[in-house]
Amino acid sequence: MNENVLFEESGSFRAGSVLVDNDASLQVELPGGKRSKIKASQILLRFRDPAPGQLLKEAEPLAADIDVAFLWEIAGEGEFAFLDLAEEYYGHKPAAPEAASLLLALHGAPVYFQRKGKGIFRKAAADTLRAALAGIEKKRQQALAIEGWVEALTAGKLPAELAPHATRLLARPDRNRPEIKAFEAAANALSCSLPELLLKTGALKSPYDVHLQHFLAEQFPRGTGFPPFDPPILPDDLPDAGVRAFSIDDASTTEVDDAFSLAVLPDGGWRIGIHIAAPGLALAHGDTLDAIARARLSTVYMPGQKITMLPEAVVEACTLAAGRDCPAVSLYLFVDAAQNIVAHESRLERVRIAANLRHHEIEPWFNETSVRGVLPNEPFRDELAFLWRFANAAEARRGKPSAIQGANDYTFEITGDLSNPEACRVHIAARKRGGPLDKLVAELMIIANATWGGLLAECRIAGLYRAQAGGKARMTTVPQAHEGLGVPQYAWMTSPLRRYCDLVNQWQLIAALRGTPPPFAPRSAELFAALRDFETTYAAYAEFQRRMERYWCLRHLVQESCAEAVVVVRRDELARFETLPLFVRLPGAIHFPSGQRLRVSIDHLDFLALEAHCHTLESLDGASLAAAEDEALLPEAAVPPPFLAVAASAPF
Repeated sequence: MNENVLFEESGSFRAGSVLVDNDASLQVELPGGKRSKIKASQILLRFRDPAPGQLLKEAEPLAADIDVAFLWEIAGEGEFAFLDLAEEYYGHKPAAPEAASLLLALHGAPVYFQRKGKGIFRKAAADTLRAALAGIEKKRQQALAIEGWVEALTAGKLPAELAPHATRLLARPDRNRPEIKAFEAAANALSCSLPELLLKTGALKSPYDVHLQHFLAEQFPRGTGFPPFDPPILPDDLPDAGVRAFSIDDASTTEVDDAFSLAVLPDGGWRIGIHIAAPGLALAHGDTLDAIARARLSTVYMPGQKITMLPEAVVEACTLAAGRDCPAVSLYLFVDAAQNIVAHESRLERVRIAANLRHHEIEPWFNETSVRGVLPNEPFRDELAFLWRFANAAEARRGKPSAIQGANDYTFEITGDLSNPEACRVHIAARKRGGPLDKLVAELMIIANATWGGLLAECRIAGLYRAQAGGKARMTTVPQAHEGLGVPQYAWMTSPLRRYCDLVNQWQLIAALRGTPPPFAPRSAELFAALRDFETTYAAYAEFQRRMERYWCLRHLVQESCAEAVVVVRRDELARFETLPLFVRLPGAIHFPSGQRLRVSIDHLDFLALEAHCHTLESLDGASLAAAEDEALLPEAAVPPPFLAVAASAPF
């Protein structure tokens, strides 16, 4: 009778008939007729019956009946051959199927037995075995829990154990956690996205919550609350500026960073004061409040609410509030009769804030039409009129507009409880950009940022600059030209309550004015890190603001029961609603010129993808808006805002 062998090949057990035995190697025929050359070292068992094709078929059910825990009990402490343990287990010299069954049992129980060589094993240590078995049981229990959670989720129910993990799905979820695995398995079973699953199960109440919680999970994983901090100590030894300053902001502004003053000089010239709030005098680099500002890097704006960079108590202490003497960093411009700046001076001082003027209160009497006639007798009328004329002269000297003329800015007013956004009402109002107030403020801020940026450069003190070349803007630590503004350098310094880079620059500027070492040395790794993180975070915050504005634009369409609308062709298939800052992809718009007005039907609004699906009804004569306004609404890189042009099943 031919000899048969059981051998291991590529991690699997095979049986075959020996055709040629050359001691060191054998030629074997497998049951299917295939012939293989194997090494003698691969052989685990030599046998004559049963036939090779029957050996494993008979051994497998025997192996399934073997209690591996009992095998572990009877195995010795040292290494052993499977044939020896098979003889002890069966109580007699094992037949080939019995020997093979024990080999399969040992091989299939790596938790109990470790392989030490060809057919040689060693049982696991007791402590190791207990830990391994506990791990297996834990995984089994987790699998049962996941199965139950998935069943509940697919039925539209949210198990209590999963509720704390719901928002973690939206940004960088830990996919090793069983709770996350349950959410993903349920979403796959329902063929929906994770945000859709959260809405179906009530984990989140509305698409508004999806977008907000996604942003918070990504940017504020530890929440938006502030850690404990010591209240800022404001300096009490600053000289009195001796001026009556006023600020100009919209109605919702609480972080009043800038104010202005005007004085007539004895020689017939004027002195313009630009006064910037000075948290840099109250906060020290490296303290707790610096760490808070460094972590947030900017105030986050969205319609109806904001997340401030600094705690409310710090903002309240440092903001340029009316009726108070406020610490400020002041830039004084000395101007001659021809509106030329003949000198400038920077000071650290206390400034009396006489008024916080608001756009909605001033613009009815100080606007593009009224400034060319006789202004009514309103507070700060003369100061505003002079500063507007100076702003026009400054803009002409730069040769660049301070704002895109004819473009609109949009304000969003949300009334109602944001915990139920679908019950809120939104009012969206267009405000013409480049009006007298905008130009006045913009030109004075450009002068302050350019002048103080130049001062840092002259003092060889590092700073964070905004540069633009070839239409591309970027942050840099080296003073470089900003072509879009027509200035040799431009350092953001006028919003230190709202932007960390402005606070950093203010610290550097204060050091220059005091003649003390600045907090950040040239080529400082910390300064480069702050620049990188600020630029990335600031862009993420701006993108979130655009997303939330798109959400409220869609809610406005629902609120006003808009079945149709007028859009203005932008380029390619891109169009913009005529009365809203909302862009849409419009099939067929490519056949119309830029600026063409179209009447469209609003077919579907997707609040997760933040898209309005429309189709063209007819072309309207003429073009209502200049392309410049569209450019003003696009991100700085002059590309369309993100449309989340992905399926609703994957909006993130």
